[in-house]
Amino acid sequence: MASVARKLVVEVVEAHDLLPKDGTGSSSPYVVVDFDGQRKKTQTVLRDLNPAWNEALEFALIGPVDDAGEPIEVEVYHDRRAGPSSRNNFLGRVKIDPTKVVRKGEEAAVGFPLQKKNFFGWVRGEIDLKVYYVDEPVPEPAPPVPPENPVETGANEAEEPPVAAAEKVLDEKPEPEKSPEAAAADAEKPAEPVRSPEPAAENVSETVEANPTPPPPKLSAEEAAAPAAGAEKEAAPMWAPRPKQMAPPVVRSPEVAERSKYDLVDKMQYLFVRVVRSRALPADAKPHVRVAAYGRQVSTRTALRSVFFEWNQTFAFIRDASAAAADPSALEISVWDLPPDSDTHDEEDDHFLGGVRFDVSEIPLRDPPDSPLALQWYRLEGFSGRSGDLMVATWIGTQADESFPDAWKADAPTHVGSRSKVYHSPKLWYLRATVIEAHDALAPSNRDYAVAVKAALGFQVLKTRNAVSRNGALPTWNEDLLFVTAEPFGDEHKLVLSLELRHGKDAIALGSASIPLSSVERRVDDRKVASRWLHLLPEADEAPAKMGHKPGFGGRLHVRLCLDGGYHVFEEAQHCQSDFRPSARQLWQPPVGVIELGIIGCRGLLPVRAIDGKGTTDPYAVAKYGPKWARTRTVSDSFDPAWNEQYTWPIYEPSTVLTIAVFDESEDATSRSMGKVRIRISNLETNRIYRGTYPLLQLLPSGVKRMGEIELAVRFSHAGSNLDLLHVYVRPILPAMHHLRPIPAEQLEFLRLAAARIVATHLGRSEPSLRREVVLWMLDAAGNPRGYSMRRVRANWYRIMVALSWVSDVARWAEDMRAWRNPTATVLAHGVLVLLVWYPELAAPSIMGHVAVVGVWRRRRRLRELTPHLCLRASQAEVVEREELDEEFDPVPSLRGSDVVRARYDKMRSVAARFQAMLGDVAAQAERVQALVTWRDPRATGMFVVLCFVVAVTLYVVPARMTAVAAGFYYLRHPMFRDRLPSAAANFFRRLPSLGERIL
Repeated sequence: MASVARKLVVEVVEAHDLLPKDGTGSSSPYVVVDFDGQRKKTQTVLRDLNPAWNEALEFALIGPVDDAGEPIEVEVYHDRRAGPSSRNNFLGRVKIDPTKVVRKGEEAAVGFPLQKKNFFGWVRGEIDLKVYYVDEPVPEPAPPVPPENPVETGANEAEEPPVAAAEKVLDEKPEPEKSPEAAAADAEKPAEPVRSPEPAAENVSETVEANPTPPPPKLSAEEAAAPAAGAEKEAAPMWAPRPKQMAPPVVRSPEVAERSKYDLVDKMQYLFVRVVRSRALPADAKPHVRVAAYGRQVSTRTALRSVFFEWNQTFAFIRDASAAAADPSALEISVWDLPPDSDTHDEEDDHFLGGVRFDVSEIPLRDPPDSPLALQWYRLEGFSGRSGDLMVATWIGTQADESFPDAWKADAPTHVGSRSKVYHSPKLWYLRATVIEAHDALAPSNRDYAVAVKAALGFQVLKTRNAVSRNGALPTWNEDLLFVTAEPFGDEHKLVLSLELRHGKDAIALGSASIPLSSVERRVDDRKVASRWLHLLPEADEAPAKMGHKPGFGGRLHVRLCLDGGYHVFEEAQHCQSDFRPSARQLWQPPVGVIELGIIGCRGLLPVRAIDGKGTTDPYAVAKYGPKWARTRTVSDSFDPAWNEQYTWPIYEPSTVLTIAVFDESEDATSRSMGKVRIRISNLETNRIYRGTYPLLQLLPSGVKRMGEIELAVRFSHAGSNLDLLHVYVRPILPAMHHLRPIPAEQLEFLRLAAARIVATHLGRSEPSLRREVVLWMLDAAGNPRGYSMRRVRANWYRIMVALSWVSDVARWAEDMRAWRNPTATVLAHGVLVLLVWYPELAAPSIMGHVAVVGVWRRRRRLRELTPHLCLRASQAEVVEREELDEEFDPVPSLRGSDVVRARYDKMRSVAARFQAMLGDVAAQAERVQALVTWRDPRATGMFVVLCFVVAVTLYVVPARMTAVAAGFYYLRHPMFRDRLPSAAANFFRRLPSLGERIL
């Protein structure tokens, strides 16, 4: 295996708007890059404030870039030799975090604003850099040249005296050390197989020495599939029981619990059985091993034959107190010369090869970070002929054991897809294709043609508008087409552009061209990329010449293509986003914390399907945050599954949502959803554990159904100082490109659904796969998008009323003060009014102080136990008509009959009529305000003008403070001084004209 050398490359592209330093309004800049004690510089660009270098500086790198421990420093100076300058020739500097360095192929020019060295410095401008690393193969050293006459050399060496030979040995240079890559390659070479001697008859078990056998062969995913599970435990074969062995004492450290990564969930003890290999079995046998414990029996696959019979499989049996109490010696391991799925009882003596029985109470207890237990050879007993040996290891551990993820669980289904796994979504990019114009596609003609460009990327197909070519003019579009694509970009990922001629209702393809995505330039900001001309290959030479098509030539298309890495590609709904980072890693900010999730289990799940007339459920949970997906193992036939699995995600933005859902895994390779829970990270206090149960609610056409409860434990821990976490709240939540060049809202939903399909396809190709329906349901992209829903209209109206409830509270409080319901409070309100009028500078501090006191007062009522989750009351789903739910689940276009659609349309018309009347009232009030000065009512406008003149004179003569106090006292006057009829001002305003009578 050839070794590779990693190099860090800093490509200095150009700079903009530098500070002049030579006294003539210009500068002669050069760039110095310093990294890990290595310092390099570029050439000098003479007298240019916008220089372009396009130089690549290479630096030696050992290990990952993150391990460098220091930033990459880039400094810009003015070259004094090129012209006179002041003493300070510093133009600015940039420090780049090594964690933002990407590999070659992902680089893009990033603009960094130049920074100053000290507070009193003055710099300006920015510099564009490409920073990446590349791995280059290192040529192997040439082999040593053999001596010319090896026979004579050996004879001379034999004749040398011992002293001379010793001096020669001392003079020889030591053998050069191997590179780490070569040493790793040598370590991976398998050892020579060594046959162990036959065990003695009286030696029941012996500890395996170092390297007794060749390592087990590496198995594929299909070969490592979980074994076939047996039914209930069969009749135990008759063999002599194992003599009791005293388990070695287990010394526990008090720090073990603190170092464990499973501190949010309950510890579950498992009985681990690792079956490795056997020896001294009949040569023509095809053995498999059966393991029985706690009333369950499982089987390994058929052994792989090498020097020994190899299995190398691990089983985990959850400790059952009732089963262990009934049968203390519950672990039985037997070897059979039968297929794993066979179930014979008549010929057990012919196929039974021996077995071992253990007392579970004497199996040692292991808790990480203890080292793994040593494997041991055990003599197989109970066989009439020559018995063999079986290498196994048994211990009792928890889910924190390193063997737990790959072990087959006795409470799980038999297929390998039921294990717990962690998945990662692919990195998504927006592909922007700007279609500019077309040349030489149509022959000159007096006819007008409509031409459009169709772009296809996989299942995504977009078209430009129809450009009309009049009198031979060139068709132009200048239209952007956006697609979603995922890394890696192979040769099969191509964008196909075709030019179509519209002829009536038909479209004739004039030519097409394909562009590999690997050749498309990447960018991280809104700078323009270089355009290109594409030569279209003809596709429709049979088009008639009278339509203006040139036979044999498809024309040329002027386009601009780029991969926009400055955007975040949305794959989730807007209200439950879990990540806002852009596609380009160079723009990522460091994480501000870590979220830890403990999925403990479920209680009271409902049966989802029926097998043999009995309801059953095989539940598993899926958690999603950012690009990381976590799937628990599947618990077979359980309504109260216990997973007790813990996962961790880095947090880059606290205003994000963690989504957890429960699914039922059926035998027909489908999964059915059972409910979903969403937890907003910003609702969690730092370094505090929230543990509780959350309802699993499912909205069905028949109504809301409670599928059970899930118990979770959540903890948010922030990294770094508290100021870094608080600084996140003042940064833009979306990347800069969403503000500099926003994407239309109607196009974002189309792109989101396309991104969800790409993620589902990618995760479906994993092994084991995360099923497509699970991914789409987690991303709220399953099925047809829901249309109009009366329930959602009421829910949104309820949200508005709750959010603006403080306005009604203030109005109610003012009305209570005005009605003198509490005379003491009203008198105090008079005093506060006088104080604020005479000292208006106290108004703003009083209001802000009141808001602060309200916030402190409400802190006592904050949520302490459970975080907010799906609420039936807020969703207006407690009491909802079935007709409304049927309308909500009806896709667009509708699948219901004409009578049902007509009835729903009439109901919607009635609702729209009330909304229309409300809009008319708002418009009338606004028009009455406008009518005060428009003289549509001459008498009303005249009265208003005279009144305004009188008020102006009064306010000029009377002090403003007295006027404000008088107005406040008049508003708060006692009810005995007020009339129940509307005031004169209200009567005057209601008589003002509106334009309602002029509407048809």
